[in-house]
Amino acid sequence: MKVIILLGDGMSDELYSELGDKSPLQAASTPNMDFMARHGQVGLAHTVPDGLPPGSDVANLSVFGYDPRTCYTGRSPLEAISMGVTLGPDDVAFRMNLVTLKPHGSSIYMQDFSAGHISTVEARELVETLQQELGNSEIEFHPGVGYRHLMVWRGGKDGMKGTPPHDITGKSILDYLPSGDGADTLNSIMNHAQMVLHDHPVNLKRKEEGHLPANSVWLWGHGKTPRIIPFKEKFGLSGAVISAVDLLKGIGLCAGLDVINVEGATGYIDTNYLGKAQAALAALENHDFVYVHVEAPDEASHAGRMDHKIQAIEDFDRQVVGTVLEGMKKFSDYVILCTPDHPTPVKLMTHTSDPVPFIIFRGGEGVGNGASSYDEVQAKSTGLVLEGHELMPKLLL
Repeated sequence: MKVIILLGDGMSDELYSELGDKSPLQAASTPNMDFMARHGQVGLAHTVPDGLPPGSDVANLSVFGYDPRTCYTGRSPLEAISMGVTLGPDDVAFRMNLVTLKPHGSSIYMQDFSAGHISTVEARELVETLQQELGNSEIEFHPGVGYRHLMVWRGGKDGMKGTPPHDITGKSILDYLPSGDGADTLNSIMNHAQMVLHDHPVNLKRKEEGHLPANSVWLWGHGKTPRIIPFKEKFGLSGAVISAVDLLKGIGLCAGLDVINVEGATGYIDTNYLGKAQAALAALENHDFVYVHVEAPDEASHAGRMDHKIQAIEDFDRQVVGTVLEGMKKFSDYVILCTPDHPTPVKLMTHTSDPVPFIIFRGGEGVGNGASSYDEVQAKSTGLVLEGHELMPKLLL
């Protein structure tokens, strides 16, 4: 049997009066997901266990079939693995966003958690400068993709508390700076980074061109190396992961899965949707399982862009789901799971822990369980509710 997961990051949402009391999933044109909903099993999945943060790390571990309560240590160690950075048992990894801060009065505000979606080429130059100016035997800066980067504190502390920068867009950062044991070091690094980045040629050029400068870093999502049972050992399947972001690649590598890079995969609404779908179908020729992650709906939600979120959902449905639905017909036995990892309401611009709607579609035109379309309301109406880590075993029944 061939197994494929199609994950639209942050697709689920709330109802909005401006959409006629509909959610973005309901307002968007999604004929392919609606078809699967009518002929598959639709329900709600709790992908974020109580007491854990509603991040893509926790939620995607659940969808992969792992209970985060037993293996989650933090977001950044997973990204470090994807980037080829080896962590010792006492080393702590941190997600390092390049961000835009804006002073106003006596405070400083988080203007943009992505520094205007800075390009990977520009960002790499900035991070390499940070390594030259601030790096040492304990602190390392490693460039990633777009605004997403890595800092490693060798033999560092991990008792501090951090806040995701996308949670505080438009807010004063003073109440959200790292706190706890080791926080002084982090805050010092962030302050020194601002001095390094202020007049950097990349930022001067960005400002001349009317773009936001990456005038600071923001450290969060720290942790040590996780211990994850290999996917083949746990589920008996060979597999691969397709994503634009290091977090998902890191989960895949931790689980012993192959990582397939797709040209033009950006993690935003301009990503190569079709290329991801085609790469997934090709991968299934010699793998049992493929996990396709699309970041665009989540990024649109963090930016507060309803129009971009609906566009991302429609592009995901047409180019990813539609292409996979047609392409899977060449396999005699297959199952498709379509789901978000967590909700990212546009009005909140951050994640929540609410359950997400899922579809399990086993091919052909089977009998569904009562849903007429794919959305939050229809998923709730079926009465089928699972824990997130139960989805993968259910696919294999």
